[in-house]
Amino acid sequence: MSAAEAGLAAPPDEAGIAAAIAEAAARREPLSVSGNGTKTGMLRPVQAARSLSVRNLTGITLHAPKELVVSARAGTTMAELEEVVASGGQHLIAEPPDLTALLGTSPAAQTVGGVVASNLSGPRRVAWGAMRDHVLGVRAVNGTGETIRSGGRVLKNVTGLDLCKLLTGSHGTLGVLTEITMKVLPKPETTGSLALAGLDAAAGVAALAAALGSPFGVSAAAWLPAGGAARVPALAALGGPVALIRIEDFAASVAYRLGRLRDDLGGHGAAVLLDDDASRAAWRAVRDAEPLEAAPGDAVWRVSVRPSAGPGVLAALAPHGVAGFLDWGGGLAWLAGPADTTTHEAVCAAARQAGGVWMLLRAPEALRAAVAVVPPEAAPLAAITRRVKVAFDPHGILNPGRFYAGV
Repeated sequence: MSAAEAGLAAPPDEAGIAAAIAEAAARREPLSVSGNGTKTGMLRPVQAARSLSVRNLTGITLHAPKELVVSARAGTTMAELEEVVASGGQHLIAEPPDLTALLGTSPAAQTVGGVVASNLSGPRRVAWGAMRDHVLGVRAVNGTGETIRSGGRVLKNVTGLDLCKLLTGSHGTLGVLTEITMKVLPKPETTGSLALAGLDAAAGVAALAAALGSPFGVSAAAWLPAGGAARVPALAALGGPVALIRIEDFAASVAYRLGRLRDDLGGHGAAVLLDDDASRAAWRAVRDAEPLEAAPGDAVWRVSVRPSAGPGVLAALAPHGVAGFLDWGGGLAWLAGPADTTTHEAVCAAARQAGGVWMLLRAPEALRAAVAVVPPEAAPLAAITRRVKVAFDPHGILNPGRFYAGV
């Protein structure tokens, strides 16, 4: 048994998770909380002698296709969840990305708990909302070993405080998720996309804005530079930057709406239609950040801004050796560049200048420990954050320092 395994607890049930946390709280012993560890390279490194994993809490506990809900234990892999949901002709609304390749972790190992705890959302976010908007209920264990439950298993649920949104995206700092219930929707019969080639970032985002403002129900909109488009087989033949627009629905409706959209966007340049297979492949690549030209040693950031500001962020960072592509109609910039403090500060400055926020998604541990991986909070908001942390984790044992040093 390795030293890492010797310091790892992976109970088979929620009661075991609660007991492990209660024991750690009594000893004031920090815990590094994870599922299969696919996201430990995100944000700040956690300093803890022992680890607690939910990887053995597996299984789908409820799938009610007619009710549009699914529940799974936190250690269930996303691959298993998506397979079960697909068997009912449905899909996960938030289209969560698989970032295992980008983060250098085991393929297909990411868990439901990890995706929800990090609030990961894919291209459909621009039309249908974030992962936290589709979490109906959670079970979790707080920092004293107490089991808490919020929400439920029905779509219309307004009882109690909405802790689901608070815990979604908390990266295990407030509680350890043990079971999650999510809303699902029928899987579209067909997906089709419109690719506008040869547009620079500003012109591309203008086209995306026109598409998203149209009445044709666009479900995703991204701009890829020439190098990024070349990394997507379905787009490589276009030979330049690409503005990519998706519509999902019944086959006849998709064909009609894509045709109308192509006509309406004619002033933005020549358009190429992608069929169902090519469209799905292209958007899987965008979802998983495959167009990002990131060398093995590069740092990776996600910067969220208003869509019209996305091209400006790319332009401001180009002199610093940082490049990337835009999702969410221009509102999400995926960036890669040198993993050093100077470059990181340039990314932070560009995000602030654009009125946005950043997240350091991947970097060497030394850099992640030395810099602000998310924007510092204003004093009043930081005080609220501390009070919430104390309420859920009074001894500060759950993933301490994940977002901010000493918190």
